[in-house]
Amino acid sequence: MFTIGDFARYGRVSARMLRHYDEIGLLHPDRTDPSTGYRYYGAAQLARLNRIIALKDLGFTLQQVGAVLDEAVGPEELRGMLRLRRTELEAAMAAAAARLAQVEARLRSIESEGRMSTNDVVIKKVAAVRVAELTGVAGGYEPRDITPVIAPLYDRLFPLLGEAGISPAGPGIARYEDAPDGGGKVVVHAGVTVSAPVGPLGDTGITVVELPPFEAATVVHRGSMDGVLPTSQTLARWIDANGYRSAGYAREISLECPPDREQWVTELQEPVVRVSA
Repeated sequence: MFTIGDFARYGRVSARMLRHYDEIGLLHPDRTDPSTGYRYYGAAQLARLNRIIALKDLGFTLQQVGAVLDEAVGPEELRGMLRLRRTELEAAMAAAAARLAQVEARLRSIESEGRMSTNDVVIKKVAAVRVAELTGVAGGYEPRDITPVIAPLYDRLFPLLGEAGISPAGPGIARYEDAPDGGGKVVVHAGVTVSAPVGPLGDTGITVVELPPFEAATVVHRGSMDGVLPTSQTLARWIDANGYRSAGYAREISLECPPDREQWVTELQEPVVRVSA
């Protein structure tokens, strides 16, 4: 038999937590001294305590934990609860990884200020191009907003084109524009170069459009688009320093897109106009 302090130490919890579990009926002591009120626990109760902590760490409420331990929740319902929690944890991990990638990109941008070469920025005339594209709306222009929208669009685009008997005739082209209703939202166009007729492609949701020619300041980004910030800011500095101004969002031309995202090669094509002297 253990005092509450000893039992708390063996269970790696606080005595306050054990008192709370007793009060809500989740883990009663094996015995309570009637004269002093001291709580005493048996070694066998460590198993229940371990399950309480494990389920709590999975994100279950104490009420849910009690229902599981008291078998008020059937096996199938428990499996459903665990699957749901797994999905929530996976989503949280993905979100945390995306935030970490943005922190790292921001840090690289800060570290490269004034040192990243702008020699690779080139002004070019971009020819008209025909693309088949799917469209979605992102909550903003940060990679953490864009990636969850554009990735599923591309996952759908190529199988749908294959079913329609259309093969890509050139690289993938992603482009962006402000959403009509504002609020910082961005319309995302996930496209690929094709030679198909302009217009809706049946009931696939794909639209084939002819993009007009324009003058662009261009630079090549190497690596995942989650880390594009230093490259895009280098492009912005070049535009500002060389007598141009931006005329819209940069297009992203997928030159190389292997499975390893860190090996991607993407050309940024930002539309520009010459600033009057």
